Formats: sequence, structure tokens, C-alpha cells
Amino acid sequence: MRKARWLANWQNSSSKPVIYHCISRVVDRRFVFGERECEAFRMYLRMYENFSGCRVLSYCMMSNHFHLLLEVPPMAEEGLSDGELLKRLSGLYSEAFVAGVAAELEEARRQVSAGVVEEAVVVARIHARFTYRMHDLSEFMKGLLIRFTRWFNRIHSRTGTLWEERFKSVIVESGVAARTMAAYIDLNPLRAGMVEDPADYRWSSYGEAMGGGAKGNGKKAREGLVRAYFCDQGVGFEAEKWREVSRLYRRLMGIELQRKSGHAQVQSRGPVTKNTADLLESADNETALPDLDMAAMLRCRVRYFTDGAVIGSKTFVNEAFELARDRFTSKRKDGARRLRGSGKPAAGLLWSARDLRVGIG
Repeated sequence: MRKARWLANWQNSSSKPVIYHCISRVVDRRFVFGERECEAFRMYLRMYENFSGCRVLSYCMMSNHFHLLLEVPPMAEEGLSDGELLKRLSGLYSEAFVAGVAAELEEARRQVSAGVVEEAVVVARIHARFTYRMHDLSEFMKGLLIRFTRWFNRIHSRTGTLWEERFKSVIVESGVAARTMAAYIDLNPLRAGMVEDPADYRWSSYGEAMGGGAKGNGKKAREGLVRAYFCDQGVGFEAEKWREVSRLYRRLMGIELQRKSGHAQVQSRGPVTKNTADLLESADNETALPDLDMAAMLRCRVRYFTDGAVIGSKTFVNEAFELARDRFTSKRKDGARRLRGSGKPAAGLLWSARDLRVGIG
């Protein structure tokens, strides 16, 4: 019997962000994501973001899998107003469906005014039909994967499941861990040799942020990356900070700011060059990671980022471990495990809840 998913025990906190790195692969790892499929998946991703109240910080769609850095904020204590509920529904359902729910709410309010029913009962029932699927990681992923699978099966005249197994999730601390994970996700196409600059890959948050225009999804992608980079400093989804974040983000990824001959100057695998080291240590880059091998590490597969269960500072991982103590035997005394293998450049700065074998990341 498989264990229940490890969820952040502070999921109702308004001060401590709840962030997950989610990964799901296509069954048999078949290469099924072309441009049409990626466009549809991104459409559904934004639809569920608008509906659920969860926020996409970073994402990347590859040929047979996708990565998603998702923040799951708590539902407001007072719940949603009727207007907010209808606005959320309009992000996922047809106008006719939303109009039907609006009519239900209006009739419920009329009955309350007439003294026929109690407001707390009838209105709450209408809200509850939808709100249980909001601000919830599993419901977000379930809805997204099912909706896309239905579209994919219809378009390709097939039936059955599309996904290999239940999705993986890793709890990610805000701050260094969140921005490192965002960069790791956006660098997927570069690691695969598909592009020389992640800005040239359309189906990622960074590619969308750089090429999506001033409005629409380009703006949402910029907001998400700003939040990923500065959420530990209380910065929200503020697209106006994108100019500052974009410079820091490219430095974190080991990419020079200026393009030459149509291509970005990208740090290759191996030791970080002096130019990249200077960028990482520059005075206006205080939020970048101090380890000069970090940019090179992000160009390698780091299994801790997909299988580490919890990623963050030693204190953060140990706190998460203590809050989920019942998941472990009494032999396990603490939670934080030092990164090894391909994750070694981040050792001491980032820690994992799982101790993976040396040599495989």
C-alpha cells in the first residue's frame, strides 16, 4: 500500500508559503507533446490556475513530461463572495454554466430574504460544490490531468490513461530553494540540447515571460517568476519587478545578459568560468546563490529536485520532518540530508529529506 502524499503541514498559514515542485510523465514515456499539445496543456494550466486560487510560479513542458512549480495559498478565512466564486468559475466553465450558478445563488438569496431558508445553509451548499477543489494541490493536479487527457484522447481518437503514474511532488522552501527550483525547471530544454538559451523555448515559464507580450499569459509568467524569486521577501505577483528579476534570473541560470550573434552566452557543463563567477558575485546580485558551481549544477539532472520529498535549508527540512514524524520509523532521528552527487554544489545550502545514492544526483 503506497503512502499518502507528503503535504506541507502549514498549508493554512498565511505567512509561510506552501510551494511544490510537481512532475508527471506520459505513460510508457512516449513523446506525444508537440506544439498543439503544449498549447492546449498551457491553456488548461492557466484555466485551473484561475479557478483554483493556486498560482503557477514556473513550468516547463517537454516531449513526454512536464514540470510545475506551484504555490498553494490557503483559502481566505471568510471564504469567497458570490462574485469571487462566479469569477473563479468563469475561468473554467462556459458562460451558460456560470449563469446557471449565478441564478441559483440569486434564488438562494431571495429565499433567505423571504425567510424560507437560512443563508448559511443554502448558500454554503452551492459554494461547497466548487470550493473543495480550490486551494488544494491534489485537486489542482487531478483536474488539470483529467481535463487535458480528455482533450488529448478526443483529438487523437484514443481511450485510457495518458499518465504513467500518480504525479510526483516535492515540498520547496521559499527563497533560495524556490528560485533554484524555478531555474532548474526552466533549464530543462537547455539540458536536453533543444535550445542554447531557455528564452527561446516557448513552452516554459521563462520563454513565455520573455516572449508573451505585455498582457495575457506573458504577464502571468512574469508575475510567477517574480514571486518565485522574491516570495521570501514578501513580494507578491508583481510584474513590474520583472526587469530586475530577469537580470538576476539569467545570472542564476549562468547566462550572460547580452546576446551575441543571435545566441546567448551560456555556461557549459563543468567548472564555472570567471565571467560567470563575476556575474554571480556582482554587488547587485545579492539574492543569487553564492556557490560558483551552482550554474553548472543546474545544467545537470539533479534527482533531489524531483525525488527529495522536501528541499530547502537544513532548518526547513528538519521542521517539515518533525511535523510529519509519523511517516518515519523511530530509527530516523532527523530530517535533513546533505545533497551529494550532481547536487553537491548546493550541499550545505540546500538539504533534502531523502538521502539518494551518490552518482545519480
